[in-house]
Amino acid sequence: MAKPSPLSKRQILEFIKESPTPVGKREIARAFQIRGGARIALKAILKELQEEGHLDKERRRVRPAGDLPPVLVIEVIGMDSDGEVLCRPTRWEEDAPPPAIYLNPGKTQVAAPGPRDHILVRVKKTAPNVYEADTIRLLGKGPSVVVGVYEQRGAYGTIRPTTRSKQRDIRIAPEDNGGARDGDVVAIEYMRVGRGAARKAKVVERIGPISDPKTYSLIAIHSREIPVEFNGEALAQAEAAGPTPLGKRTDLRDLPLVTIDGADARDYDDAVWAAPDDEISGGWRLIVAIADVASYVKPGDALDRSAEDRGTSVYFPDRVVPMLPEALSNGWCSLVPGEDRPCLAVEIRIDAQGAIRGHKFQRGLMRSAARLTYEQVQAAHDGYPDDDTDQLLKPVIRPLYGAYEALIRGRDKRGTLDLDLAELQISIGEDGHVAAIEPRTRLDSHRLIEEFMITANVAAAESLESKGAPVMYRVHEPPSPDKLEGLRQSLASLGYKLQRSSAVRPSHLASILRQAADSGHVDLVSGLILRSQSKAVYSPVNAGHFGLALQRYCHFTSPIRRYPDILVHRALIAANGLGAGGLPEEAADRFDELGEKISMTERRAEAAEREAKDRYVTAFLSDRVGARFGGRITGVTRFGLFVTLDKIGADGLIPIRTLPHDYYDHEETEHRLIGRDSGLTYTLGETVQIELREANVDTGGLVFELIEGGAQLQRDKRPSSKHRQKRRRKVHRGRR
Repeated sequence: MAKPSPLSKRQILEFIKESPTPVGKREIARAFQIRGGARIALKAILKELQEEGHLDKERRRVRPAGDLPPVLVIEVIGMDSDGEVLCRPTRWEEDAPPPAIYLNPGKTQVAAPGPRDHILVRVKKTAPNVYEADTIRLLGKGPSVVVGVYEQRGAYGTIRPTTRSKQRDIRIAPEDNGGARDGDVVAIEYMRVGRGAARKAKVVERIGPISDPKTYSLIAIHSREIPVEFNGEALAQAEAAGPTPLGKRTDLRDLPLVTIDGADARDYDDAVWAAPDDEISGGWRLIVAIADVASYVKPGDALDRSAEDRGTSVYFPDRVVPMLPEALSNGWCSLVPGEDRPCLAVEIRIDAQGAIRGHKFQRGLMRSAARLTYEQVQAAHDGYPDDDTDQLLKPVIRPLYGAYEALIRGRDKRGTLDLDLAELQISIGEDGHVAAIEPRTRLDSHRLIEEFMITANVAAAESLESKGAPVMYRVHEPPSPDKLEGLRQSLASLGYKLQRSSAVRPSHLASILRQAADSGHVDLVSGLILRSQSKAVYSPVNAGHFGLALQRYCHFTSPIRRYPDILVHRALIAANGLGAGGLPEEAADRFDELGEKISMTERRAEAAEREAKDRYVTAFLSDRVGARFGGRITGVTRFGLFVTLDKIGADGLIPIRTLPHDYYDHEETEHRLIGRDSGLTYTLGETVQIELREANVDTGGLVFELIEGGAQLQRDKRPSSKHRQKRRRKVHRGRR
């Protein structure tokens, strides 16, 4: 009988690295002949390797840190020199270049994959940083159109692309301009031409004049190819919807549930209620009732297919592109006051410290007692009720705040990461132009609803796990070791100490945020911490939620505007035996694919919303070119300084070429530019006075010129006179 090999951490790590796919503990034990009690030591070694940042966990298997998961979504880049289809991951947050991924020609089910096609694949590592991919499913074709601004130049037209990364103008022949006029935003398509001929483009749609602010959102919608129109079958299904009878539902109509939303909200998908718990000292009973979208949108029907493709509603300053038709999103699925609406409700019991002691899900019929705004609720709590809140203050609003205070104690005990970054609020006037831009006010009433929703989401994940049901988790993994080390060095340059450990917890970062608040650096430090974070995604594999310091978390509370919430509702209905519309047994087989797809649609929506806001802000400032502003350096790159304006909160760039004449070195971890000759140093967080030099509405970009501030003289960085003369000659040659 062979003698078991002694456990070697290095050999185990090498074995895992050499495996083309993730491996489990059983495979490692078999390879090293590890038996009996030695398996405990193996488990400890694997845990240690994970904590040191050498391994990532994939379900019950492990893979080298930085390796790709076995199933992921890739984007087609094009062909390499040998004619093979070259791809890259759609999600890549590391600073290092992404790995090369080649589609396996023998197992590619996508006919002639084109640039920027999104494909769900299963990958196998074939060499360091090189993978081979087998196609599972085509998720979406690459964009077929380019959006730009038309300008007539002589006999030909020219398109200036609205995407910042596409700087080259596109020539349009007169017969292909589609009747476009100067200043029109248009969508163009490339036409097939003979082999060896130059590519030709034609205008396929006139979107609107760039001078019309309504066009700004349309640019983002078209360039991101966000579905706007519903097909006839989905619309007919929504229009045919009607009231839901009580039937076997729990009657909640006498319970004073209220909705609390922004003043401009049009769909209300969550209602809340709270009361002291007589059985738990200092405890509370909460009920969170959510619109029962699953009773109207059934698995596989036209509405379901449409909602899956959209993934989420998209919110612009002047409009909303809803995930569901208006007959549902603003009608039968919206918890409007005084009307019977079906709901999926959870009753949660918490103790005085906000810990969940129990929960129960039920399908109900409710009647909202009031539609309240955050401002109304906060004013009432502060002693200034209005006609709507006066009668609700004692029976409804005060108990909500009592429960909220318990939940906050629980949040503080967990040590969550609260990046309370200012959000811009863009107000649109009656003429469609921007009337005002200001940071959105954050009230305790906002936080109250957030805590109720988080608690309900945790209860949903716990309920599904306890019943062995599939869960579409909302996953937020801890920062990678490389990102943490970069953050540690950046914070050290500002005087904050983050421990050297791969086991950094949210509470550690929260402590630094409290220090930053005391020193006036909270926005700056919040931005640094935010940039170090992993992107939250949807996945059937639970990896916890780092930011909220939660072991399990999913989205349950917004099914009108988010597709993953519909999946969670269906899973809860099936797992708890709550009637029709539950998750079919075979649906869990698609959860890997759906997680990738709805994560992609979420990123698409975020990018579109950000682009539209940038254009509105740029248009708002376009008549103030030459004006001076105060601001703060919020980003340092090798090509310049990003600055955020005081009060307005708009962002723009100071190009490096406009800084005082010198050759500047970019020190990435310290977030600074240092002049080699002058020693002038521009550092993150410094205040500046700037002048607006350019406001490009086409791309939504602002360009500033530095007037004063921002620089310190680092004499210890100044080179010798001989080196300065040598560098000066080189710089002058380069600048010419």
